[in-house]
Amino acid sequence: MSLSLTAILSNPELENKLLTEAQTQGFIAAMAAAPNLINPNEWLAFLWGGEEISPFTTAEDLEAYANAVVNLWNEYREAFLSGQWQWPKACQLDDEEIVTAQTRQFSEGLLQGWQLTRDDWETLMPEESENNALLGGVLLSISMLFDPETALATLEEQGIEGLDEFKEIYNAVPMMLSGLTMRGFELAEAEASRDE
Repeated sequence: MSLSLTAILSNPELENKLLTEAQTQGFIAAMAAAPNLINPNEWLAFLWGGEEISPFTTAEDLEAYANAVVNLWNEYREAFLSGQWQWPKACQLDDEEIVTAQTRQFSEGLLQGWQLTRDDWETLMPEESENNALLGGVLLSISMLFDPETALATLEEQGIEGLDEFKEIYNAVPMMLSGLTMRGFELAEAEASRDE
């Protein structure tokens, strides 16, 4: 039986050596949403800080981790393209903190992953294009969930009571990420067929 990502990440030997589960989910979401598919070999090392040597002690452990990551990528990609993706269970809103630590970490992972795919997105959705507004809206929403205190202060300066806004943003993220993935996929396909 293959180990789940949760089981692998709960290994005390790996503590603080890999992104947290929520950061990993966010990073993989960015990779799964990317308009051009990027081979996991090119980004897997980012999940342990980009070091050449992985923190795993055996090749089997590394393989189990890579398999869990690729399975999650497949699950997310399919869910994004079918509009079925939902927040991971631990990523919630929070009455005290606005969002849970996991929601913040997911958003952080997604923004880190975005850095790797940024050129692809900006090529397909250049500034001034209507698609760029979609991309900007998604990134702004994720940034707000990553740093809700700053976002809340900014909203209040504009006279907006922010907590309801966060609920709306949080609830809209699955649809926005799916919509962005589908649009990116269409644009990438169209570009590929032009290049043939």
